[in-house]
Amino acid sequence: MESLAIASRWLEKQHVVSWSVAKDGNLWAASAFYLYDREKVVFWLLSEKSTRHAQMSGRRATVAGTVNGQPKNVALIRGVQFCGEIRLLEGEESAAARQRYLRRFPVARMMPAPVWEIRIDELKFTDNTLGFGKKFHWQRQLSAE
Repeated sequence: MESLAIASRWLEKQHVVSWSVAKDGNLWAASAFYLYDREKVVFWLLSEKSTRHAQMSGRRATVAGTVNGQPKNVALIRGVQFCGEIRLLEGEESAAARQRYLRRFPVARMMPAPVWEIRIDELKFTDNTLGFGKKFHWQRQLSAE
């Protein structure tokens, strides 16, 4: 089975992404509930523009992050490491992503925060349930535009 399909199936069952952003030699990490879109290979999340990570991201920034469970048994460890880009969504793009996000997290209707998108450009999925250290790799193919 294709690496991205395997990782996507797992990512759709999780709900918290952690990522880090850097600006002017400073680093900051954040976590948020996410909705994963397997077609676009992106996470959508809500976060206020006033947060430190949003201020450092501006309208767009390079990020690296993880999604992982918390099993006590090392044989059950599964997790994703990724790098990509975070950007603030606007207009119709934001409205469409928010509508899908709210279907998964209805309580977020109370949160007027803007929608951000993390585009995954490279991903590594570790799944110890398939054997210790079993890894699947995927990388976005950049268009020739």
